[in-house]
Amino acid sequence: MPPRFKYWIPAICVAILISTFSSHYFSGEQTARILIPLLHRIFPFATPRELRLTHIAIRKLAHITEFGVFSIAVFHGIRAERQGWNLRWAALTLLIAVSYAGFDEWHQSFVPLREARVRDVLIDSTGALLAQILVWIYAKLPSRSSESKESS
Repeated sequence: MPPRFKYWIPAICVAILISTFSSHYFSGEQTARILIPLLHRIFPFATPRELRLTHIAIRKLAHITEFGVFSIAVFHGIRAERQGWNLRWAALTLLIAVSYAGFDEWHQSFVPLREARVRDVLIDSTGALLAQILVWIYAKLPSRSSESKESS
């Protein structure tokens, strides 16, 4: 196994998870069977429209979250043993994440009960971008090791 491959294992695992979520088992119709009754129990006075909109919001937040996690994992793979943050690493990460979002939607066009939507690629890309902003902020925070050196 190449030495840098180990840094890509989290991204590969998240990509597999995303592909699993793109199966017919996680279609809107399937998740509604579980989430709508659950939401109705939590919010008994919500109208059917409010429950449906909440279900859609949860699904879209899932898109943002899964591609945010994927983006962080890809950045980890690109950065490997190096430290810090680099604009090229972040740009390449976004290119990979957006490409995978497009691939994921294309894949869904062949899956029963699923359909490809450009809107979902944009939502996925937003998650990846937000995650890269968080990675940049985290990288720019003063490190604990430099704080402990300064205090001694």
